[in-house]
Amino acid sequence: MRESSFSTSIANISDAERLASALGGALLAAFGISKRSKSGAVLAAAGGALIVRGATGFCPGYAAVGVDRSSSDDTKVALAGSRGTRVEVAVTIMKPHDELYRFWRQLENLPRFMPHLESVTDLGNNRSHWSARSIRGRTVEWDAEIINDEVNELIGWRTLDGADVVSAGSVRFKPAGDGETQVFVHLQYEPPAGKTGAAIAWLFGDSPSQSIRDDLRRFKALMESGEVPTTKGQPRGGAA
Repeated sequence: MRESSFSTSIANISDAERLASALGGALLAAFGISKRSKSGAVLAAAGGALIVRGATGFCPGYAAVGVDRSSSDDTKVALAGSRGTRVEVAVTIMKPHDELYRFWRQLENLPRFMPHLESVTDLGNNRSHWSARSIRGRTVEWDAEIINDEVNELIGWRTLDGADVVSAGSVRFKPAGDGETQVFVHLQYEPPAGKTGAAIAWLFGDSPSQSIRDDLRRFKALMESGEVPTTKGQPRGGAA
């Protein structure tokens, strides 16, 4: 249900990662060739792919989620490789993809359907300041920047250095026909230093994926009906 249409001419991995890919690919390819077997051919092909990755500096996987690691900073280091926790959720909305994109791109709209957000302020130059309230009552703030902006299709972002929550992610708007749009959200994050348990449960609750799924349901309701369902007066789970 996902697609990728990114040009391999745009580097999105760091110089160190390019070097590691090229060297590792060369070693893997040489080893595979020496095996002179079907399994060796598979290894050689994998090595060739790594060599191409190193030579071009382009990773399709990063591009698919709007992540750019071509320069080094705290966010990219913290989330490199298998680090961090990943969440992927999706929803279908009965609205055109360009309308949904424009609404989401106005970042000040996000607190309208993300109740944990107190405010999002556009700082210009693709940067923004975020303030959120955790389920424990603590207020946290961070700065973020948009690193990939494909009009009407994709918005990719990452937090800037010093953020309480190191994260990167993207939202993709894919036309589904008959005026419908599939909205895919990918989030990768690293919890604050010293925190344990379910990653950023201190911010989103015990199930971050469920929290984001609820946010998307509110987004759907807001865009389709013009209002967000309220749960005031109803029992709620989670810690106070």
